[in-house]
Amino acid sequence: MSENAYEKGRLNLPFVGFCTFAKSRTCEDWDNIKADVAFMGAPFDCGTQWRSGARMGPRSIREASTLFSFGHSGAYSYEDDVMYLEGVDIVDIGDADMVHTNTEKSHANIEYGVRKMLDAGVLPVVVGGDHSVNAPCIRAFEGRGPIHIIQIDAHLDFVDERHGVRFGHGNPIRRASEQDFVTGMTQLGIRNVSSSNRADHKAAEAAGSTILSVRDVRRLGTQGVLDLIPKGVNYYITIDIDGFDPSIAPGTGT
Repeated sequence: MSENAYEKGRLNLPFVGFCTFAKSRTCEDWDNIKADVAFMGAPFDCGTQWRSGARMGPRSIREASTLFSFGHSGAYSYEDDVMYLEGVDIVDIGDADMVHTNTEKSHANIEYGVRKMLDAGVLPVVVGGDHSVNAPCIRAFEGRGPIHIIQIDAHLDFVDERHGVRFGHGNPIRRASEQDFVTGMTQLGIRNVSSSNRADHKAAEAAGSTILSVRDVRRLGTQGVLDLIPKGVNYYITIDIDGFDPSIAPGTGT
């Protein structure tokens, strides 16, 4: 037999053992997070104005990720001839606690979890949940220097207030723009029709956002888009699932 990582320790097939993110180890002590990357679920979907169910996202993503973890040394790409995640220590810290129907408390718990990851010096990876979970995630960066937001989304999520709602899934980037430590925004893949109203679009532009539609991204290409993003700054990256083609994720909450 040839030498490979499968010959050492447990085989640990996808359907065996604990269903953590990428079969990584767990850490329930948030004051003692030691890793390169920490994964946390934010199973909150009370901010959506259409279909619920995103609260099950972290659990489903954990299960799906076990299929891609069957490689103890990382994930090999033959096109790039690279072993991705080789030597990267990932830990699953579980989920932020959710208090049903209480947006303020649930968001506070998400912010607390992100702050704990940042305090530990790890790269935080948070999976929702609807897109409102970005508001507490971004707040957690207060006092840690400037960040530039890169958003892949079908919508601007730049609504200020609608029927008194300020922390739903249409508000998080507007709330982010109000933070002094957010120095810029690049919003990619925004749909041309019905992604926002005129006032919100103009407000985003006035706040300094670079807004690129799907057509813009395709026209510019990868390098052209990268050239528009400021260099030498810390990035906060958010991907809303409706930024993908609807045929890929038809069950989105928007």
